[in-house]
Amino acid sequence: MKRTRYSEEQIIGILTEHEAGAKCADLCRKHGMSEGTFYAWKAKFSGMTVSDAKRLKTLEDENAKLKKLLAEQMLDAAAMKKMLKKAKPAELAGLEESASSLELVAGVGFEPT
Repeated sequence: MKRTRYSEEQIIGILTEHEAGAKCADLCRKHGMSEGTFYAWKAKFSGMTVSDAKRLKTLEDENAKLKKLLAEQMLDAAAMKKMLKKAKPAELAGLEESASSLELVAGVGFEPT
């Protein structure tokens, strides 16, 4: 992911300057950015305070971590199902417990064959 040159505080400061009456073209020239970038920031950060922007960032990071964990759990559950289909009946007794605990975590149904 591309890192920005500006922090949330700086972006909100630039947007505040615009709300105070500065023209978009002047702000873009002063801060060395394009008008497209300015309007993208305005769409994302307009009306926010610095603390709101920080909270948004932490929530986005937490959401990304949770999505990654869910994907890993779903892969584990799929691998366990594949193993169960290939396993012999004597091996199934120990694997059924593991599969049921995985399906509780990942929310995936388990149907032994």
